[in-house]
Amino acid sequence: MDQNQELAVVSQMRESVQKLGSSTEGYGDETVMRFLKARSKDPEKAAKMFVEWRKWRDEFVPQNCILDCEVEDELSAEKIYLQGLSIKGFPVMIVKGNKHFPSKDQLQFKKFVVHLLDKTIASSFQGKEIGNEKLIGILDLQQLSYKNVDARGLITGFQFLQSYYPERLAKCYIVHMPGFFVRVWRLVSRFLDKATIEKVVIVTNEEEQRELVRDIGEEALPEIYGGKAKLVPIQDVELKPLND
Repeated sequence: MDQNQELAVVSQMRESVQKLGSSTEGYGDETVMRFLKARSKDPEKAAKMFVEWRKWRDEFVPQNCILDCEVEDELSAEKIYLQGLSIKGFPVMIVKGNKHFPSKDQLQFKKFVVHLLDKTIASSFQGKEIGNEKLIGILDLQQLSYKNVDARGLITGFQFLQSYYPERLAKCYIVHMPGFFVRVWRLVSRFLDKATIEKVVIVTNEEEQRELVRDIGEEALPEIYGGKAKLVPIQDVELKPLND
């Protein structure tokens, strides 16, 4: 699809959104294109997804952000780390599975997912949001025990990415996966789109480890994964102010 064709399909989607009683005003073509890519460039399906996303966002994140104080219990576990930008400019988020325990408060957990995804994506903004920013995730399962296993939580995280953050995931690396987790991952995979599964790399050999280092770069990748950086808890990261 050339540039003229892309502009045409973007225009068609904007019109379809209006017909559904909503609006794309304030959203650039890069944002609109993310929804189109997530729905195979089908303007009507993409418009429906966009409208559903706006409705969800207005209801679930009415202030357009989830504050640290709203998810203190989850943050206190220090299981999420936010590194610098990868070689391609994608922020790198790391999840330490052995510090996670299934939440008894699913509403707070969902807010936590939104908080970490929003903050991770925003950390790549250069003065303003373009709309096509992506992230790289590392799910570290080293020293994982059965009490840390949370298939429901993983499914929630990936489904939020698929439904409310379309085309935001560049790659997800799973490292140090224990043998017993293979069955868990098979269960989780049933709930993922083919496009999402294709972005997941389970690191099991040296070549895949080298790919991880090449993809992210030593400056952003923590030492424990072959880089030069230190782990930075997500709550310790201060976002740069946006331009007016």
